[in-house]
Amino acid sequence: MNLRKKKGNHAEQFVCQYLCDNGFTIIARNYRKRYGEIDIIAKKNDLLVFVEVKRRDTNQIDLAEVIIPSKQRKIISVAKEFLSTHTNTITCICRFDVALVETQDNNLQIRYIDNAFTTDE
Repeated sequence: MNLRKKKGNHAEQFVCQYLCDNGFTIIARNYRKRYGEIDIIAKKNDLLVFVEVKRRDTNQIDLAEVIIPSKQRKIISVAKEFLSTHTNTITCICRFDVALVETQDNNLQIRYIDNAFTTDE
């Protein structure tokens, strides 16, 4: 596994722990379909969150700007497919979150954005 993938997996595990610490249960990680992927799907009570994780080692790019509209559309499409095949989750409130993970002094820091984007429907 290359270093970039290792760092990405480490960031995703860090976010999973953050979600669990905040009462969520992880439903799936790296949920893939031919047209996209969702990094983490988690549930807390009636709330189902689809989480995109972004990690950077430098502060040169505002991570909040990394989830461009085309990426949002892919995540939404995969989420719709997930919901269509997991009928027990249909009654949930769904939300799209973004977890921004940065390295500061060799420690991971998280900036978690609830409801980072929505569907146009």
